[in-house]
Amino acid sequence: MKKAEKESKAEWIAEIIREFAGSPENSLRSEIDEPAWDEPLVGFSRGDDPLYGELKKIIGPFYWTPLDIFRDTFPDFNVTSGELAVIAWVLPQTKATKLDNRKETRFPSERWARSRKYGEEFNVKLRTRLVAMLRNNGHEALAPQLSPLWGMKVSEKYGLCSTWSERHAAYAAGLGTFGLCDGLITPAGKAMRCGSVIACIDVPPTPRPYKKHIEYCLFLTEGTCGKCMERCPAGAITKEGHNKMKCQAYVDTVTADYVKKNFGLDKTYGCGLCQTKVPCESQIPTAKKGVRK
Repeated sequence: MKKAEKESKAEWIAEIIREFAGSPENSLRSEIDEPAWDEPLVGFSRGDDPLYGELKKIIGPFYWTPLDIFRDTFPDFNVTSGELAVIAWVLPQTKATKLDNRKETRFPSERWARSRKYGEEFNVKLRTRLVAMLRNNGHEALAPQLSPLWGMKVSEKYGLCSTWSERHAAYAAGLGTFGLCDGLITPAGKAMRCGSVIACIDVPPTPRPYKKHIEYCLFLTEGTCGKCMERCPAGAITKEGHNKMKCQAYVDTVTADYVKKNFGLDKTYGCGLCQTKVPCESQIPTAKKGVRK
């Protein structure tokens, strides 16, 4: 396939994502009609990218490569890893949501909680729509996060992990690197959510403009900042990193109860304090830019 044709397919996919993000489905469902997310960032990686095999070795045998989940989903579909593409996107929080959450010190703002509930419902619809559009155009596809096979496992090295990580898919697609709190720092900042779809389609991979998985974190690279530690109400972020069990326990109980009682939002939680009022909130931070006040 010619380079121009591959690039055309990549742009077609990106436009599907951007167009859907501009639809009424992208909503906080509040009294004020406002979107849950700003314009998405989109990137691509190849199914045979060595990074996926490395992740499987590091995280655990339960972690999927693109080929693993594709073959488990379509056992009769004859495909190689090199014929697969991983489509990843970042949904940045809006300015209004970030402004609200900066003011908080213990619980999420209402906008943030709504983005966690209704924004993720939109993300589910986006995954579903993209899979349908790809299939309708002759490209078999799946959304790992929506697979009945997806689940949480325990990694010997990292503790609680999932069988597929949207953030790692975004990292592989050149969209960002990880910070001290495990959040992905992207060109639009760390205040965001991710999504991904695996498809049998030939598109060019997005170059990764970094060499290390921690390249954009001021604390891990410069020994400065550490603002996310100060922002965490659960004490789950230290110089040693992110304690996922502490974090999960806090959001599953404390913030879930708060969100239900104060905002009337059931079966959701949210926090995001480590993603706001920090230098990487809305950008890739640099030492020269200093710390956001």
